[in-house]
Amino acid sequence: MPQRFQSIPNPTEFFADLGEQVASQIEDLEAELAGEDPPGESYLAKVGRLNNARQRAEEFVLREQVLLAPEPSATQAESTSR
Repeated sequence: MPQRFQSIPNPTEFFADLGEQVASQIEDLEAELAGEDPPGESYLAKVGRLNNARQRAEEFVLREQVLLAPEPSATQAESTSR
């Protein structure tokens, strides 16, 4: 996204803030997805549940906040260069 990048006045600060926001959103969503510990849950089941919650939270937040669709001009430039 070269055009969007060029419009950012301070890229270092912008991406540092974005990283903090994304990390916070992932933590919040991870806790929500993991939920409470079910009674009698084994250690391995808990590890699996927490890992699954973390991966799902990362996928969702990164897709919504970081991995955005390319700019139309960038997509057109790639297809014409092939």
